[in-house]
Amino acid sequence: MLRQSIIMSSMNTIAKLLVIVVCGISWALFPVVANAKPSTAELTSRQIAAIEKADLSAEQIAPLVTKPLYEFAEAEVDLYLQYLQALEPDLRRRIVHLARKNIGQPYDLYLLGEMPFEPYDPQPIYCLGKSDCLVFSEHTYAMALGHDWPSFMSLLQRIRYRDGQIGVATRNHYTEADWNPSNRWLVEDITAKVGGDRVVEFRQRIDRSKFLQKRYKLLVDIPVEQHNDVYLPLEAIDLAMPHLAEGDFVNIIRGKVDPNAAKNSTFGGSAWVGHVGMIVFGTDVQGKRQVNLIHSSKPKVREEPLDQYIARSIKNKAKLDAAGKARLLGFKFLRLESDPLAKLREVDGPDAPRVTLPKGGRAAFR
Repeated sequence: MLRQSIIMSSMNTIAKLLVIVVCGISWALFPVVANAKPSTAELTSRQIAAIEKADLSAEQIAPLVTKPLYEFAEAEVDLYLQYLQALEPDLRRRIVHLARKNIGQPYDLYLLGEMPFEPYDPQPIYCLGKSDCLVFSEHTYAMALGHDWPSFMSLLQRIRYRDGQIGVATRNHYTEADWNPSNRWLVEDITAKVGGDRVVEFRQRIDRSKFLQKRYKLLVDIPVEQHNDVYLPLEAIDLAMPHLAEGDFVNIIRGKVDPNAAKNSTFGGSAWVGHVGMIVFGTDVQGKRQVNLIHSSKPKVREEPLDQYIARSIKNKAKLDAAGKARLLGFKFLRLESDPLAKLREVDGPDAPRVTLPKGGRAAFR
């Protein structure tokens, strides 16, 4: 027990130092939230009520209300999640709130690893200042489910790793074959349900041993998996639009089109999840509900109409097909569960989320 406490203390210190180096964050470990006394005049009665319910002070929360989430220090995240739980009891609304609060967050790839628990990928286990598409989605879900910094960190690792076991070999590297199945407690694949007979089958040969050896020089014996899946093609996207809800997880399918492939068959096994994001609702110029995609992509996190994203992505469709290059093929949609934490307790037990260290032992974040 003492050894575990020392490990976690070391993790807290090292991880945050790594964040400073890798993510460009300059604050110290759990710094003072604000040096100058903030103005609380612009807080609404609803915000003040939430602050009081969370047993916080207006002086603590007022500076954070308009501050971009990607500029928060760890201590500020801790305070804000306590406040947000009181402000927005609905999980979907918290997801939308946090996702939009990160609009403008700089994009960068390969931000996260297992440091200081393993040496294979020396990146830290979280990053607040930057994101790629998956890091953005994972952090948003974990923050929305959490109620303070420790719960956010525990949930983030439970989302990132198979069965919550921290390690490069147990990380959910393949979205369709790892992330989606590992997080069935969080989201449910509704692609086949909304697409019916319009869905397209695709198959993949997942060789995790080869992947881990090539990228991390790690020798692990994992059987090759033949992964079978479906996606909704662009031509049938209208089937999904009425069924989507805020907070739903979006898998963007890319691949090379085989002109000789039969309808509803795999395109030569070349389809894969190449990007992810989440659904939020906006309003179009006529005042009607608009289905938007919020996602992290170069150069920064943004929100845009889903149909606009599609139009931009297939602008050079004919040219890409003729050149045999990958392009947008369609989508997978995964419905956010109504009570993910209850589903997780069914899997992990009453002390969920269960997060373990690479060599065993329970990981606890404090």
